[in-house]
Amino acid sequence: MALATRTARPSTPRTLWRSTVGKKAVMAVTGLVMLLYLVAHMLGNLKIFFGPGDFNGYAGWLRTIGAPVLHRTWFLWLVRAGLLASVVLHGVAAYQLSRRDLAARPQRYVHRRRRASYATRTMRWGGVVLGLFIVWHILDLTTLAVNPRAQPHHPYENVVASFSTWYGAGLYIVAVLALCLHVRHGFWSAAQTLGAGSARRDRALKTAADVLAAALTIGFLSVPVAVVTGLVS
Repeated sequence: MALATRTARPSTPRTLWRSTVGKKAVMAVTGLVMLLYLVAHMLGNLKIFFGPGDFNGYAGWLRTIGAPVLHRTWFLWLVRAGLLASVVLHGVAAYQLSRRDLAARPQRYVHRRRRASYATRTMRWGGVVLGLFIVWHILDLTTLAVNPRAQPHHPYENVVASFSTWYGAGLYIVAVLALCLHVRHGFWSAAQTLGAGSARRDRALKTAADVLAAALTIGFLSVPVAVVTGLVS
């Protein structure tokens, strides 16, 4: 009697999403998309040190990218839509992986021990902090709903107004520090998931993650620090 052979079903986006490997891949890819945006965003922020003319001109240029093929601000909205999709997919995948991890070991360990670095242990709440900050950041410098001295179409003045308050600068600094930890661990994890890691490359990847996180932290924090100290006003 011949044994029936089971034919393997081709992978589909749905089956990949349901798998643990697929969710980790989604987290890695969306994380890298957001990382590229952060690097570009940080470099753009540094133009504030060239004065209001350059910074406001840069902000205006962003609204005209793609013209005349794209209408005004269309490029920005496409970027925002892509980022929103990345944030949602990243957050949902992280939550579902966390639930699977807890379900796999429903009983707590009898002996508590230090199982991971500080950055690893704070990835979950760090993501929550960043998510909440994104909402605040949009209300503060995009919609201007919570900016006390907002001036529409004057981004330089709005940044100064926001960071001139203790809570505006404070929230930004806390979020950037959380971002540093998140990027430091997330970059290395994404490289492992996408197959870039190996015994010979791990040290180089960890060094790259440290350098990248430090560069982003210094770059982003330089703006509120400059405002608070009066270097930018």
